[in-house]
Amino acid sequence: MGTRVNAGQEPVEADRLAHRVPELGALQLLLAVARLGSLGRAAKELGITQPAASSRVRAMERQLGVALVDRSPRGSKLTAAGALVTDWARRIVEAAEAFDAGAQALRDRRDQRLRVAASMTIAEYLLPGWLIALRHQRPETAVQLLAGNSQFVVERLLADEVDLGFVEGLTVPSGLTGAVVARDHLVVVAAPGHPWARRRSPLAPEELARTPLILREHGSGTRQVLDAALGGLADPLIELASTTAVKAAVLSGAGPSVLSELAVGEELAARRLVRVPVEGIALDRALRAVWRTGHRPVGPARDLLSLTRTG
Repeated sequence: MGTRVNAGQEPVEADRLAHRVPELGALQLLLAVARLGSLGRAAKELGITQPAASSRVRAMERQLGVALVDRSPRGSKLTAAGALVTDWARRIVEAAEAFDAGAQALRDRRDQRLRVAASMTIAEYLLPGWLIALRHQRPETAVQLLAGNSQFVVERLLADEVDLGFVEGLTVPSGLTGAVVARDHLVVVAAPGHPWARRRSPLAPEELARTPLILREHGSGTRQVLDAALGGLADPLIELASTTAVKAAVLSGAGPSVLSELAVGEELAARRLVRVPVEGIALDRALRAVWRTGHRPVGPARDLLSLTRTG
């Protein structure tokens, strides 16, 4: 039967054991003394001073209540009790080495893969550069990338199916912790032949809100930010599942939309799309890396997060 905890007043059995069993470094020192026949040589091998080694042996002897090493000008040798303790110590150190090797194998396996989920804009326009930089740092790491809307990313993280996510929403979703990695601006765009492309005055927020637009599906960060800024949206003219599809529909002249500046910069520069100014509202948003609360990114996920912060 296990030892019961008494309201925090008495130490549990594990605490008692920790006080009775010498720490691993002391046991390694004892093994070195047995092998080398000298406390000084054992100290040198372990990278500590001889006084520190002597102090460690004396502390171990006090802890166990027996003499372990006979010291003389000719060297150091184990007592009978020391020889017995050394045999036990060897098994403990071997078990610790096996534990360490197993833990390293787990770290190596973890570091050989990275599972990432990202919202569409980040997946298409920011993440490729970050992943190329990560490849230079960790050429052995295989990356699995899932792309979807922000709600999709949240669901994958909460189900522990990915190690790190990137979202475009207004806030950090419940159950997740996040860090801002970039800023983005949403712009109203239309094809050059659309009436909005020729208007001379900015759009009023009310007009934008009541106009059917080509929009991303529910759950996308872009739609969430736009809906919050306008206090509601008209039913969409067309609803599509990716930024690329929305942009293609706008380019075809099907209607206007609101898209990330990251996604339409090339088209605006080439005048294939026209930016339509809007007055009275801010369409800025934060782009965030997110992870499960209590599970800070480690290994390749930590390195990718660091790369986003250095550009």
